[in-house]
Amino acid sequence: MRKLKKAGMILSMVVGMIIAACMSPAAGPEVVESDEAAAPAMQEVQSTLSIVQERGKLVCIGNAQLPGFGFLDSEGNFSGFDVDYCRAIAAAIFGDANALEVRPATAKERFTILSSGEGDVIIRNTTWTMSRDTDLGMNFGPTTFYDGQGLMVRKESGVATLQDLQGASVCVVTGTTTELNLADQFAAAGVDYEAVVFEDFDQSFTAYDEGRCDAVTTDKSSLVSRQTTLTVPADHVIINVTLSKEPLGPAVRHGDDQWFDIVNWVVYATMLAEEHGISSQNVDSFMDSNDPNIRKLLGLEGDFCAKIGLSNAGCFVDVIKQLGNYAEIYDRNLGPDTVFDLPRGLNSLYTDGGILYAPPIR
Repeated sequence: MRKLKKAGMILSMVVGMIIAACMSPAAGPEVVESDEAAAPAMQEVQSTLSIVQERGKLVCIGNAQLPGFGFLDSEGNFSGFDVDYCRAIAAAIFGDANALEVRPATAKERFTILSSGEGDVIIRNTTWTMSRDTDLGMNFGPTTFYDGQGLMVRKESGVATLQDLQGASVCVVTGTTTELNLADQFAAAGVDYEAVVFEDFDQSFTAYDEGRCDAVTTDKSSLVSRQTTLTVPADHVIINVTLSKEPLGPAVRHGDDQWFDIVNWVVYATMLAEEHGISSQNVDSFMDSNDPNIRKLLGLEGDFCAKIGLSNAGCFVDVIKQLGNYAEIYDRNLGPDTVFDLPRGLNSLYTDGGILYAPPIR
């Protein structure tokens, strides 16, 4: 009996020791304090705006081969609707629309140039799509030009429909939504065709002009533009077929909301200026306006330019004075006094039967 009691006491002591060991704090590695522990895990990424300001100019990825939108003339000067929107951003940031470098790029290389940081924004007849928004890591700004893909053929061919192009060869630029739309729409129509692909517009339209393909396809605005450059423009016709929706506008990299805001609101400012009847010619006459919406647009109240990181309270005034409102930019490059005489259509303000619509500055 005594032996059993003794054994019970020993067992109780062992259990107690085990419980005490489990409840005592576990020994951990020695903590060594150092100055490095206080350092941030990673350095703050420099904003696009600060990079642009330090550089002293905006680098805008554009087109050099599309008259009316982005074109490089024989004297080395860029002009066009898209180029003017590059200038508008430069005017808002620097107060100088010429603080700009246009970096010409093909359709295939434009996104790589932007992603690598070699350019700050793409404004180059670029279509907003879901895959570009997600897979390529792009943020698209407001649509500046609503377009649709079309086809140009020789008048003598008699082609009027997709079915008339059975077995035809079609010139198209590779790496574009144009190439994908062509395949989709011809497949849906049950029409066999041969795609003759090229790296850029010059190659594609030169091949078409030389008769190396039966038709050429791109956005209808581009067809209108490039028709003027063919050997005999009157020998060609844009058929009444629309293959797709093509909302064209600026694109920036994901991850810099401030820069995205700047691009967005510069574009919106040109639309709002047209809506309020403010132009490059009369903007000064609105500086004593009592309309709160106009006063905010012109930086007379609310300090809205500062909200997007720009120190100049009149950032939108600089845009309007140097580039004009949306209508001025459109008419100067594509309107009735140009060789294109392209009707605005959907690119009219919502008050004039179009779908251009800018949110309010407030």
